[in-house]
Amino acid sequence: MRFMKFAVLVVVVAVCSQAAGWGKPRGAKAMGPLAVHPKNRRYFQNTATGKVVYLTGSHTWSNLVDIGPKDPPAKFDFKANLDWMGKLNHNFIRMWTWELVSWNTKGNRENKLHTAAPHPFARTGPGKALDGKPKFNLKKFNPVYFDRLRRRITAAGERGIYVSVMLFEGWGLQFSPGAWESHPFNPKNNINQPRRGDMNKDGKGTEIHTLADKAVTALQEAYVRKTIDTVNGFDNVLYEISNENHPPSTKWQYHIIRFIKNYEKKKPQQHPVGMTFQYKGGTNEDLFKSPADWISPNNQGGYRDNPPAADGRKVVLNDTDHLWGIGGNQAWVWKSFLRGHNPIFMDPYDGVVLGNRFDPGWDPIRKSLGYALSYAEKMNLAAMPPRDNLASTKYCLANPGSEYLIYNPAPDDASFTVNLKAGTYKYEWFNPDNGKVVSAGTIKAKGDKQTFKAPFKGDAVLYLATSPTRK
Repeated sequence: MRFMKFAVLVVVVAVCSQAAGWGKPRGAKAMGPLAVHPKNRRYFQNTATGKVVYLTGSHTWSNLVDIGPKDPPAKFDFKANLDWMGKLNHNFIRMWTWELVSWNTKGNRENKLHTAAPHPFARTGPGKALDGKPKFNLKKFNPVYFDRLRRRITAAGERGIYVSVMLFEGWGLQFSPGAWESHPFNPKNNINQPRRGDMNKDGKGTEIHTLADKAVTALQEAYVRKTIDTVNGFDNVLYEISNENHPPSTKWQYHIIRFIKNYEKKKPQQHPVGMTFQYKGGTNEDLFKSPADWISPNNQGGYRDNPPAADGRKVVLNDTDHLWGIGGNQAWVWKSFLRGHNPIFMDPYDGVVLGNRFDPGWDPIRKSLGYALSYAEKMNLAAMPPRDNLASTKYCLANPGSEYLIYNPAPDDASFTVNLKAGTYKYEWFNPDNGKVVSAGTIKAKGDKQTFKAPFKGDAVLYLATSPTRK
């Protein structure tokens, strides 16, 4: 998918003329465990500092489990991925798991057959699994997997990057050809459950992501405990139950969310837990009704083209993965930001798994995610809910009389109005097409509608404020 051209205009009220330090590691000292911000529940806060943490960034499928056309698959260069994210000023990744030992991409309208490793469970045998390798022991964990998880969370934390640890993956089991034959819970692939797994004998095995079998759930709970024991001491951790599982998994996902929260109560730290869109046929309301702290919805309600204003019921990580698969555009980043969401991008990255290698067509999204983060970090975001009624564009974050952020999805050179409180504001115009501040100055508002027009064509950001910017 390629970008559609949108005229983007963002207005922000401020003193500083340029966000500095893009691409530099923030360092682990600046981080702290996350919790929902008590004053603005659209975002998390760093519980060590009390500051808002706006999450945004790119994520790719093989950033934990190696996935590729060779057997064994080539090792993913995680350090290079972090370097790349740092240059883009990203601060969040979904760290993917992949439950299957293979990935047939015909389900993704491509034609690759990948292998995937390592997995959480040890391959001890006796006997051979369907792929000709030793069977899994679902009661014994693979230290390679958990050591890698620990090392990569550490490395991300050193760069100031938060990591969502994905526990299960539901899309592959449903849609990758031959998925059940390559799943560790298939009785032919493990030594622990010879009669369990595909309980209705339809050859899919999706029942493992329900509460249909207590023995299966107990094995999953043991794996979740092992994961929590491994990562609980890290500040930069969140959890995600499962990527795009089927709608019948709802009660099972609710159960795992509560299981995590109850188990972490006895631990030194507690971390946010997320639930993401259930494909195919899931509803966003099931996400909002869940006990999760954060969610990623599907495109129902306009999350793709005209995101609804976040109301604080959940922290929303608006993820292109659940809106397009691989898709999106620069305008979507700013629309999501201005409606109180935390946008993230499903990135084909090196093109090994899906898509094209380092496709520059996605650079406008990647860069705007970082630009938006820079503005989020220098504003008092805790005091800035969506205030669409203050701008004719209907895209506005505002702390009236102090700071305003407005997005204008109108043609080039279109003007718009903002209802400002009386006062003197310093401003800057920022161009997200090239990442530069174009002009800065001071305006006086009389306490009514003020007309604005960018001094250049295309996407624009204007920043004005009556007080110094917040770090």
